[in-house]
Amino acid sequence: MNTPLFKNRFGCVGVRRPVAEGLCVRVLLALLLAAVPASVLSAAEVATEVAADMPAASLAATPSGDTPVGVQLDEDTNRGLNVFREADRRQSGFGDMLVQLTMVLRNRRGNEVERELDLKQLEVPEGGDKLMVVFQTPKAIRGTALLSHGQLTREDDQWLYLPALKRVKKIASRNRSGPFLGSEFSYEDLSTQEVAKYSYKYLREEACGEGRCYVVERKPGPVLYSGYLRQVFWLDSEHYRTVKVDYYNRGDRLTKTLLASEFEQFSNGIWKPRLMQMSNKVTGKSTDLIWRDFEFGVGLTADRDLSTTSLLRVR
Repeated sequence: MNTPLFKNRFGCVGVRRPVAEGLCVRVLLALLLAAVPASVLSAAEVATEVAADMPAASLAATPSGDTPVGVQLDEDTNRGLNVFREADRRQSGFGDMLVQLTMVLRNRRGNEVERELDLKQLEVPEGGDKLMVVFQTPKAIRGTALLSHGQLTREDDQWLYLPALKRVKKIASRNRSGPFLGSEFSYEDLSTQEVAKYSYKYLREEACGEGRCYVVERKPGPVLYSGYLRQVFWLDSEHYRTVKVDYYNRGDRLTKTLLASEFEQFSNGIWKPRLMQMSNKVTGKSTDLIWRDFEFGVGLTADRDLSTTSLLRVR
């Protein structure tokens, strides 16, 4: 289980077609509407946003586990994998979680739009975590929800619920690099990002704020269709918390940077950032996620709280 990281503010390229045609709806746990106060999309307009298929390499599937069978890891690869295994171990074991978020979308001129969100997450060690994000404001999109079911050795399953249409729409894997409701986070950024589905390379250790960081490159592995060629992570060497991520598109161009800060350690030993800032290096736009009111061990269940059926009960 990895905490979902907010990625690529990850742009989607393509033509727009009505939702009725059955294409994926373009929509952060990355999220959100265009960051221009003078132009707020209505729920009906959101429903017609769709993403075009993104080209992606088709990689051979690998069995369950962190290392493909028959592959000999070199020293840097093995060390990079071990850093992520340890980070995953330290961030696991919370069971379930509820949290409230404020999303701030900012255009290149500095104009801001705010959204209020609820997030719930359930650890499922044997099958991949489950995650749901629900919009509470603005009123026009209240109840819009994204559900992600993590998978250990294949693409995650994701669904979008649009209350204006009272419809649950499954998101095609090739369309997950598109921005979630206009934010700088993509659907892909809001997936569970299990360790086993990526390859790793340890790059270096360097000064990082007041401490030291391990710098590790991560690439999409065997079964993933990704809008990223690679990502470079900075994890602090004391607590293995992700403090920075650089996202490179399929042309190996740096497109986004995520900064995480204001970390707090809770009674269960888990560290969480209070602030995540995703900046788009191409457009100049950014999205902040402000996390608050964490609750752990609240008794979430997969069927009742994090199923496609539960999407229809979202309020």
